[in-house]
This record gives sequence, structure tokens and C-alpha cells, in this order.
Amino acid sequence: MPWRLLRPVGLVPAALVLTTIAAGAEGGKAAGPSEFLLVAQIVLLIAVGRGLGEIMQRVGQPSVIGELLAGIILGPSLFGWIWPEAQHAIFPKAPEQKAMLDGIAQFGILLLLLLTGMETDLKLVRKVGRAAIAISIAGILVPFACGFALGEFLPDALLPNPQQRLVASLFMGTALSISSVKIVAVVVREMNFMRRNVGQIIVATAVIDDTIGWIIIAVIFSLASHGTLDIASVAKAVLGTLAFLAVSFTIGRRLVFQLIRWANDNLVSAAAVITVILLLMSVMALITHLIGVHTVLGAFVAGILVGESPILTRQIDERLRGLISSFFMPVFFGLAGLSADLSVLRDPNLLMLTGLLVVIASVGKFGGAFVGGTLGGLNNRESLALASGMNARGSTEVIIATIGLSIGVLSQNLFTMIVTMAIVTTMAMPPMLRAALARLPMNKDEKERLEREEFEKRGFLANLERPLLAVDESVNATFAAHIAGLIAGMRGLPITVLHIGKSAKEQEKGRDQEESHEAVVKKAAEVVSAHGDGGAGNVDVVTRARQAELGETIADEARKGFDLLVVGVDKVVTAKDRFDRRIDDIAAKFEGPLAIVVAKGKHLKQPAPEALNILVPVSGSGISKRGAEVAVALAQGGSGSLRVIYVATTRDKGAQRGASRGLGQEAGILKDASDLAARYDVDITTTLRVNRAPEAAILREIDTTDADLVVMGVDRIQADHLSFGGVADAVLRQSKVSVLLVSSGEARQAPAEKA
Repeated sequence: MPWRLLRPVGLVPAALVLTTIAAGAEGGKAAGPSEFLLVAQIVLLIAVGRGLGEIMQRVGQPSVIGELLAGIILGPSLFGWIWPEAQHAIFPKAPEQKAMLDGIAQFGILLLLLLTGMETDLKLVRKVGRAAIAISIAGILVPFACGFALGEFLPDALLPNPQQRLVASLFMGTALSISSVKIVAVVVREMNFMRRNVGQIIVATAVIDDTIGWIIIAVIFSLASHGTLDIASVAKAVLGTLAFLAVSFTIGRRLVFQLIRWANDNLVSAAAVITVILLLMSVMALITHLIGVHTVLGAFVAGILVGESPILTRQIDERLRGLISSFFMPVFFGLAGLSADLSVLRDPNLLMLTGLLVVIASVGKFGGAFVGGTLGGLNNRESLALASGMNARGSTEVIIATIGLSIGVLSQNLFTMIVTMAIVTTMAMPPMLRAALARLPMNKDEKERLEREEFEKRGFLANLERPLLAVDESVNATFAAHIAGLIAGMRGLPITVLHIGKSAKEQEKGRDQEESHEAVVKKAAEVVSAHGDGGAGNVDVVTRARQAELGETIADEARKGFDLLVVGVDKVVTAKDRFDRRIDDIAAKFEGPLAIVVAKGKHLKQPAPEALNILVPVSGSGISKRGAEVAVALAQGGSGSLRVIYVATTRDKGAQRGASRGLGQEAGILKDASDLAARYDVDITTTLRVNRAPEAAILREIDTTDADLVVMGVDRIQADHLSFGGVADAVLRQSKVSVLLVSSGEARQAPAEKA
């Protein structure tokens, strides 16, 4: 290991000496709890924990190991053994002082479970659900039986209350059977196996293990609270848990989404959404406590629901994760390490029992997962990878052990043994899983699926989260609502309809009428569902009316995280070769991608058509590919036809040089468009027009085909007014059919020649 990796650790002795001197001085002043000591404890746990976590990550281990080791180093295992007076001065055993740090750690448990829930991908579980459930059941039963048997044979001296051996045995069984979703997911992601078949099964199985484990822990908490096997209390806990889960994943899912959306759209204070998320977590934790189970279940379920919210922006997600990872994780795991006194392992009997615990935990989980994988249809290599991954306990095990210690199920020595087991199994897992995954070949079907998913991930629409539709009372607005509904319906995206016309208030009040823009959006989304797999057509539509000057209204909406603005207003262009002033005002205040809709031809009489015959020009540029992607998506959403025409512009010549070797540049670009359509099962017709000006070629194609909508990907041009270049302007003004311009988010400099 390079010596520079140890620099953070080299600062620990100096920090400890300074803190010890200050702690001694502070301790002499006051007999009660000290705020100074609390801050000093937090500083040490964060500094040492994050430093060691950084080192662990650089050597291929999860950072949680470093945070646990920080607590062990600062606790009685090392610091207290070398310099007990100093360790007691910084971390005194006074109940009042310990309670201050324990309070932070207990809230940290809830936040860690919130984060775990947010990382739980239920879609992944549903995708491989049948195999994962079968594997998970076998992977839980075997180690649970091993842990329960071990609990039954533990010496009375290791149990805080030998009369409650049944509860302790159940707790041991659960502790040995659960896996750490976080550790498993991190390693699988690092290996680029998250989308591989076996990677999905490993993560999905860990999710199911975690979920079942927290439910069992909640029931055990109820048992421990009553001291004996009270059937009535257990029934209350089980039925209450089932009712809580049923309500949470039906009514609760909708309620959480609406609350997050309301906070994002209406509250102007800083970090309003994070405040709402923390309140949701706390309320759900309190509900589970009132049911009679542990608060961690409420926090875990809250995290799942929050993670499923379609408008949880990446920025909010990163802020919340940053707070938890940088503050609460090192404090909580550091405190767990402080509570583990590894010096007790100098006792040969305890050391032998700890080794036995590690062996039983590893063999039980490894064997159970391997058998489950075999029964679930995996081959031996895949089952080996699965078993290697499921053996990591990590943070989940430490949280469970901490809960067991706090409710009196585990003794201090047994807690130390379980934490040791968690450290050993977690450190062994990454190299074992990496070795097992590296040997797995990829079959043809899996390779094609991965290529398709990678392609979709880079796409514009695949990363779309929240479209905004700005409309007035015109026919063009109705056509724009139809287009927006097709786009939103493909993935069930929530959409906001912003009325900006003269009768905006009246339009908002009439949102439930059959001819309203909201109704058009929903109907178009239903069309997508009817033509697709029937799973995504349900969209949530919110209506807002113009409250202020147009530019200010758009600016207020833009800050809410919309990533596409669809514009449908009566007048789009003026006689002076410019866009209408309202379009200019809208574009000036919205920095993201725009979709400007212009209804012409038959769409003026039928603005919500049953089918669209789409023409999309491509040139090889990135923005023209975006236009092609939107066109393909619209064609997939409804019936009709799709025609792709290659047009060469000055700016785009040579842009794709070297692409699709063996074919000409033009044919290669059309082949890329055909491949794009094939991925979405859309039939297309392709045409080459290389000897005409781009606008002339597009207009000629309109005149000679049955196209009724032209979709163009266009760049914003830097100017004192909104401009998309000469080609887009010519098509927009001269086309006899409807036009949809899909722009980039940032303006670029105008080219030297017409493009």
C-alpha cells in the first residue's frame, strides 16, 4: 500500500492528544453532559471514519469498513487499551454524555434505512421476481436455521437474559440470514454487472432478503418488548405490519408522490423537498412504533416510496445522500465500533466461538444461496457468484446488532462477536464476488439486451423526468397537448399543464371537461398504453394557470426541475422572419430543451389525430438524432408511418466520418436511424436527398409523400432573438403540414454558412 494512503491515519495520534488535553480540561469544569465533548466525539468519528473509509475504497473495500474500524481504533479495543485515561476522557461512560451521542446515532439508523430503501429497486425485483424469491427463500432458511441452532446452544453467560433464549435464537437466525443490499449493490455496480442477468438476480435477492429481514426484526422487537411469546402481541405485530405494508404500497405510494410534488412546486424555501422527505420518514417510523414493531421498518418503507417518486430530482437525491454519507454514517458506524470491545477476544473460548460464528454464518449463507440458485435455474458458475455476493453483511448486520444490543437481546460480548463477523464477511465478499463474476460468460440474448439498454440510457427521452406543457386556448395548443401526452405516456411521466392564454383561469377551471387540454393529454397517454404493453399509459396531470407576466411565470415554473417544455400557442412566427414575442419570452426564461409545436393542414381540423404520418430529417449531428428519437417515440406511441430522410448540411458534413464503416456516410446515418427504429419495433422508410438544399429536400419530400408531421432536431443559435437556423425557419414557414421543432438546451454560435 502506498504510504500516502496512510496520511489521514498519521494525523490521528496528534488529534487524539489535542482532543484528550481539551477533554480533560473540559471534564474538570462540569460534572454534567458536555457539548464540547459531544462535538469532539463527532469530529473524531467523522475525521477518522472518513479517512479510513477513503483508504478502504482505494484498496477495493467498502467505506463502511473504514468507519467501523475508526470506532474500534478509538474505542476500548485499541485506544482504550493503549491509553485508557485518555479514551475515558474523550468517551466517558457517564449515561448523560453517552445519551447525547446515542441520540444522533439512533436518528442515523433511521436515515441509513431511508437511504437503503431509496436504493431498493423494486422494478428490478419485479423483473426477476420469481427466480429471486425462490433463491431468497432458500438463502434465508438455511442460514436462519443455522443461526437459530447456534442461539439455542450458546452459553448462558453470553445472553443478557437466558430466560428469553427463544427471542435471542430468533434474533441470531435473522442476523445470520440477512445480507447488505448496499455492499452487494456497490460491488456489483463496480464490476459493471448491475444490468447482467446474474447481477440483477443478486441485487434483487439481496433486496428481498433485506425486506424480509426487517419484517422479522420488527416482530422480534415486539417479542422482546413483552418478554415472552405472547400470541396476541405477535399477531398484532404481524397483522399490523402487513396492513402497514399494504397501505404504504397502495395509498401511501400515491400520497408520497403527491407530497414531494407539492413541496417541489409550491414551497420556495431552501431544501423544501428534503424537509418533506425527512418528515415522511419520521411519521412512518412513528406509525410502525405504534403498531408495536421497530421504527426501522417505517424508515425503510419510506425510503422505498421516496426512491420510486418520479420527480425526485438528482440534485435532491445527491444532497440527501451526501448528508447521510458524510455525517450520520461515520457517527453511527463509529459508535458501533466503539461499542465493540475486541479485547474480549483474548479469551480463547470467546475467540473460538467468534470463529465458529463466522464459519456458520458464511457456510449457512453461502450454502443456502448456492442451493437456492441451483433450484432457481442458475448454473453452477452463476450460483457461485450469487453465493459469494450474498455473504456480505456490512452495514445491515451492524444496524441489526445495534438494535439487538439496545433492546436487551444481545449481550456486550455477543454484540462484539456479531460485529466482528460482519467485518470479516464483508471484507471477504468483494474479492470473492469479483473473482466469481469475472468468470461468467455472456450469452447472445443477454448481450443484445445490454446493448439496447445502454443505447436507451444515453437517449434523450430515456432520461426525461418531468415535461411541462405551456398552452393557450388555440387549436395549436390542443395539438401540442396531444404530442405531449404521447411523450409522457410512454413512461408514465407526470406532466404539468400551464395555461398562459388570456382565459387561463377559465381554462384551468375547465380541466376536467372532455375537450380540455388535460383530457387530451390523458387520452393520448391511453393511446400509448393501447399500442404498447399497457403498462405506462397512466399519467398524472397537474394544472396551473398564469398568475403573472409571461416571462416571470415561465421562470417560476422552470426552477421546479422540468427538463422539457412543450409549447403550443396560437401564433408561433411573425412576418419579420422571427418567432412571435411570446415564444421569444418563453425561450428566454427556459434554459432546457424546447419542443415548439405548429399545427397545420388537417391537424387544424383534427388536433388530436388517431395516427401520425411522421417525416424526420437526419444529418448525422447529435441534435438531429434527438429529433429522430422523438419521432420514433411518437411513431411507437400511436399508429401511422415514419419516414426518415437524409439531408446534408454544411455544418454536418463529415460529422460522422468513420461511422458505420463499409457504408457511405449517408447510408450509415440512415442505418443508424433504422437501428433506432428497430429497437422500438417501429417500421420506417428511408430516403436519400444529397443533391438538394436541405430545406428544399424536406419540402419536396412533404409534397410527394403522405407525411402530416415533420419532426426536426434543431440547435438554438446565439442571437438577440430566438433562432434555430435557416433550414428550420424555411421549413417552419413553407411547410404545408404540421411541424415539431425539438431544440437543444444551450445556444451555440451561428455557423459561417447557412445550415
